[in-house]
Amino acid sequence: MKKIISVLFAVLIVFQIQAQSKTTKNKDANLPRVIILATGGTIAGSGESSSKAAYTPGQIPVDNLLNAVPQIHELARIKGEQIAQIGSQDMNVDTWLKLSNRINAIFDNNEADGVVVTHGTDTQEETAYFLSLTVKSDKPVVLVGAMRPTTAMSQDGNRNLFDAVTVAAAPDSQGIGVVTAMNEEVYAARDVTKTVTTSTATFKSRNFGPIGLIYDGKVSYYYKSLRSPAQKFNIKGLKKLPQVEIIYGYADASPGAINASVEEGVKGIVYAGMGNGNFNAPVGKALADAAKKGVVVCRAARAGAGRVTLFNEVDDKALGFVVADDLNPQKARVLLMLALTQTNDQQTIQDLFFKY
Repeated sequence: MKKIISVLFAVLIVFQIQAQSKTTKNKDANLPRVIILATGGTIAGSGESSSKAAYTPGQIPVDNLLNAVPQIHELARIKGEQIAQIGSQDMNVDTWLKLSNRINAIFDNNEADGVVVTHGTDTQEETAYFLSLTVKSDKPVVLVGAMRPTTAMSQDGNRNLFDAVTVAAAPDSQGIGVVTAMNEEVYAARDVTKTVTTSTATFKSRNFGPIGLIYDGKVSYYYKSLRSPAQKFNIKGLKKLPQVEIIYGYADASPGAINASVEEGVKGIVYAGMGNGNFNAPVGKALADAAKKGVVVCRAARAGAGRVTLFNEVDDKALGFVVADDLNPQKARVLLMLALTQTNDQQTIQDLFFKY
């Protein structure tokens, strides 16, 4: 009799385990699918001391990042891919093209409902803006990073990754555009910038602020950027982008860097000018000469916030210049590179800056 009871008890346990497994599978099947594309950066960084700042970025592979935050599997069905393993100071056009093409393929093939890109913070804003101009889906793309490596005693990467998956998995994130999710805040890719060298609260939008806030595994949105382009740039098949250089303005600046860039054969120059994108007389002459030679010159501002306006102190039309509107110099460079894949017409490019 005891043997029969033991067998019946064992069978009951098996049925319970199978039922729980089936319930778990059914529950998991209802979760959104999120693919995490890893590129390296501080979020994957490792140092020798938990209390010192020194570290090497991009050391931790994507699987280890995911294993460190098991809670993300309660939010979504997760897969990870290693796209690159570099510090974001080494981010390059090849990796941008690879990332954008992969994200487009993911959405075209219905492989995921959202994508998270782990990325270093130094150039995260540029990658985010590039993806916002080239990813052709309304599904969420969320860039995330960390200001402290995985080995730091108060590292911020795990929480940021959890929050990024929260954003990517949220139904309200559909159609919000490419964003960054850092320090419990969500920023539109077009407007976000790194503002402090070492603070965990480094990412800000100086003109407009965050579009959403993340707390306790939920994201709340408050507005949406109206500059999200409806028509994306087609980068399929491209192996490189036109060369565009940023040249910084300052008191008594020399035109030497402009002349050297023209001699090098650049297709565009973004001038990070003083005040409202201004320059001294020698620099202005060099920029005008560059425009006459077919180099597209874009006036941006080094100030960090605000717009560069047409026809204020500079006769842009006569000189052949375009203005960056409120894009910072590094974002203006991204848009100008993509614009130059289509045209070098001054008015058409100016329209793109006012539209995107």
